Order: sequence, then C-alpha cells, then structure tokens
Amino acid sequence: MSIKLVLGAGEYHNNPGWIHTHESEVNLLSEKDWSSRFQPASISAIIAEHVLEHLTYEEGLEAMRRCYRYLKPGGHFRCAVPDGYFPDEGYQRVVQVGGPGPRDHPAAGHKILYTYKTLSQLCEQAGFMVRLLEYFDEEGDFHAVAWEAKDGVIYRSRRIDPRNSEKMVFPSLIVDAMK
Repeated sequence: MSIKLVLGAGEYHNNPGWIHTHESEVNLLSEKDWSSRFQPASISAIIAEHVLEHLTYEEGLEAMRRCYRYLKPGGHFRCAVPDGYFPDEGYQRVVQVGGPGPRDHPAAGHKILYTYKTLSQLCEQAGFMVRLLEYFDEEGDFHAVAWEAKDGVIYRSRRIDPRNSEKMVFPSLIVDAMK
C-alpha cells in the first residue's frame, strides 16, 4: 500500500486517495504524532501547502528532517510556501512575517518568508535533493517546470489556481524535495 500524506490540509482536499491531516492530527514538530501513525521510511509522498512559513527556520529544519525520516527512499515532499521574490507589493504585505493585520488573518502566524534559495537550503540541510517547480528569482522573473498533479496537487500554483490564469496574482514557491 502506498501512503500519500497531506500535512495541514486546511480547506484544500484536492488530492483524492491521499491522507489529509491537520496540525492537531499530525504536528510536524511532534515525533509522537508521527511514530504513532507511521513507520520510518513508510510514506511515498508528502505535501505541505503553505505550512512551513508558520514555523521558524529551525523548526522547519526539524520538520523537514522528520519528513525525510518517514519518507521511503525515492519518495518526495512537495512543498509550497509564499514566494519572497514575487515582485508585487500587495502580495508581499499579505504574506509578510506576522501578517498584514488582525490576529485572525491566516498570515498572522507567518514566521519566515522563503525564497527559492532559502527553501532549497532548508531542504538540502535535511538531506533532500531539490527540484524547483515554480518560483520567482531575484530579478522578479518567473520560472516553472512541468510537474505532475498525480504527484500532489498544489492549489495555489500558476498551474492550478484560477486567480493566476491571466496574470500572476497569488503564486507559490513550489519545490519537490526528493529522498
């Protein structure tokens, strides 16, 4: 049996056949949560869409190392976070560390804003090889490679999110971290 896991599923359940979890079920920082549900090297694929930015860099590294431990050899962790290089001031205000305003705003819990460089570094420090799927560079240029939805749908992407169909308005920095 192939275990495919969505961490922090929230309102998005776009991966039929995957196990959709919330922080209260599988906390990225709780070894007890993981070990009570999974064996090391038992998961084929993991998705976390707009989750890691709610952790500090150090917590993100701990979480990535845990995901690495529970992934099968050859497995991947598809990760999407707000893109720190997207050249839109309104977007950057919304995704900034601490969020744009009220404590109940989803971004109020943001602790870090990643770029393709810092997210790649985090993944590599945890032992992963990184494949960049969608991202902006330092010059504000968008880069993308073809990726398969069967390997994990990221809703907030250039490819899937209808808000991005004509003009990019809410992109994500998306990587596949491969074990």
